[in-house]
Parts: sequence; C-alpha cells; structure tokens
Amino acid sequence: MYGTRDDKLSPVKEGDEVDVKIEAIGEKGDGIAKIDGFVLIIPNTKTNDQVKVRITKVLKKVGFAEVIGKSAAKLAEKKKEIPIEDVEEEMPDVEDFSEDFGEE
Repeated sequence: MYGTRDDKLSPVKEGDEVDVKIEAIGEKGDGIAKIDGFVLIIPNTKTNDQVKVRITKVLKKVGFAEVIGKSAAKLAEKKKEIPIEDVEEEMPDVEDFSEDFGEE
C-alpha cells in the first residue's frame, strides 16, 4: 500500500524498482535521493551515484531502499562514453592471432 505524505500518495511503494541519483549524504552516512520530493534513504551509496534501487519500506515522510544495480541512465551514459572508432582502433587485427595448424 502507498504511504501518505502531506495528504498525497507516496510516489513509490514497497517492492518498486526505480532509478535514482544520490543527491546528498545523511547524518548516518546513508545516501539520500528524492522521487517527486519524496525522500529515500539508501545505504552504501555516495553523492552523485546513479543506482537502481528496490524500495524496502515506505513511511509517511520517508522511504528506504537497497541498491540492486546501476541505473539504466548510467549504463546508457557509459555506452556513449566510448566512440566506436576508438574501439575499432584498439582492437588488434585477427591476422595477428592466426596460427598455422598445418592446414594449407
């Protein structure tokens, strides 16, 4: 069931999996992210991490989540980082690895 927050429904419920960006670190060292203004506390993260999380608990004013992987946005960003031309330049020629197995 959705938690309530200022007479509004929480934007998440327990079990939801969402991508978030850690905006800050709380007093106890846990990461803090927001979804539509709703605060999520996420252990084992640091500021600017982009992670996929599973919501584990929803209270009136705050929710808790656990990291289950990298966010889809972060993975897409990584794919864009390396231009295909650079990858092709780094790949050795197949002929460099060919061996003579006695076939002619």
